[in-house]
Amino acid sequence: MPGDLLRRPLIVLAACGCLAAWSSNTHAAPPRLAVITAPQAPRLTLDRATLRNIFLKKIFVDADGQRLIPVNLPPASPLREAFFRELTHMPDVQMQDYWNRQYFQGVSPPYVLASQQAVVRFVATTPGAIGYVASCHADASVQVVLTLSLPASAAVAADCDGSAGH
Repeated sequence: MPGDLLRRPLIVLAACGCLAAWSSNTHAAPPRLAVITAPQAPRLTLDRATLRNIFLKKIFVDADGQRLIPVNLPPASPLREAFFRELTHMPDVQMQDYWNRQYFQGVSPPYVLASQQAVVRFVATTPGAIGYVASCHADASVQVVLTLSLPASAAVAADCDGSAGH
């Protein structure tokens, strides 16, 4: 019995050490925003400037003449806001004004899909499609062509724990 009393503090300390190690592993780096294409990526250099022009519909086709189809998340999505702020440095109001002007010139904004899962499925099966999702949602059916940092507000909405939208 005296030996049991001596072992208890060691067991508690060991358990606390395991708990500390476990908790530090569960708080991994925040997700990043992944720009995705179908496995056969468009023949373009997909850097920030080119992506900006694709999503602003200033570039319509790749080097082979493949039509480019940018897709967005819904307007209220923090990931959409983070993506456009990173690429265009325009606030939402300015983006809305841009698309109002474009629409009257015959240029429609990118398609809007309801969820990150929908973006992955659409991009994976649509030649020329380009979208963005939290990096944790990109799977083997798509190719990640660029990753961008997410601000904390968008990282919370990234839904990487799988709790919503499946």
